[in-house]
Amino acid sequence: MFKALLERLGASGRVAIPDDLWRATVNALPFVAQLDAVDRDRLRKLAESLLGEKEMAAASDLELNAQMQVNIATQACLPILNLGIEWYRGWSSIVVYPGEFLVPREVTDDDGVVHEYVEPIAGEAWDGGPLILSWEDAQITQDDGRAGYNVVIHEFTHKLDMLNGEADGVPPFDRRLHPELDLAAWQAALEDAYERFNAELDLIEAALPPGVDPDSEEADAHYAHLPLDAYAAQNTGEFFAVSSEAFFVDPARIEQAFPDWYRQLALFFRQDPLHR
Repeated sequence: MFKALLERLGASGRVAIPDDLWRATVNALPFVAQLDAVDRDRLRKLAESLLGEKEMAAASDLELNAQMQVNIATQACLPILNLGIEWYRGWSSIVVYPGEFLVPREVTDDDGVVHEYVEPIAGEAWDGGPLILSWEDAQITQDDGRAGYNVVIHEFTHKLDMLNGEADGVPPFDRRLHPELDLAAWQAALEDAYERFNAELDLIEAALPPGVDPDSEEADAHYAHLPLDAYAAQNTGEFFAVSSEAFFVDPARIEQAFPDWYRQLALFFRQDPLHR
């Protein structure tokens, strides 16, 4: 796939991103364009490494071209800008669908009855397995009215979270890179922000007019003032991933709502997007 689209840089395990393609990618991603020249150059090298190390494959007749691959790799590497490519170890492939894809699910209710259904989703990260993305959703920006939304950063953050087990919102810390991070302080900030977010969400849902489906477009206006997408309330793992989306693409929104949690994220990612 990559040999046909991008030139490999010998035995370095990287591919070469052409200058014109890199400039177009940066211009298409405002949160990347804000980086200074040094950070953009480091991000480019990380994206080249990711493209060299991971197999990116298309699904459902999607025609995956170099522009799409570089766009995804660039977004994916922003969270590891100051961590390193080794933080994406332990898995090898990225699968890209043209849009939302269907995933079979099953849940067991309180009576022990198993219910099977199919869920349309925009992305999923499997522990030890592939990372799956919707290309349509990977292109959504602030201008599309989805404040803080970024499915690529969301799913790749799950991969960071899974480095030390299940995606529970507590990724591993490296004492060389994270000398100021403390597990107890991280968990306290995470749990406080998560509980306050859920409390705010409960108030909004309790105030919905009778007959309004919380999952309908009619309800969207009621959720518009939440600091994060309502999906963050699922569990602490999703809260971390949704928070990470906002941290990179709409940092003021999350810093104003959860300043202590924002500081923990800044210490972990070793970046402060609000003060580029």
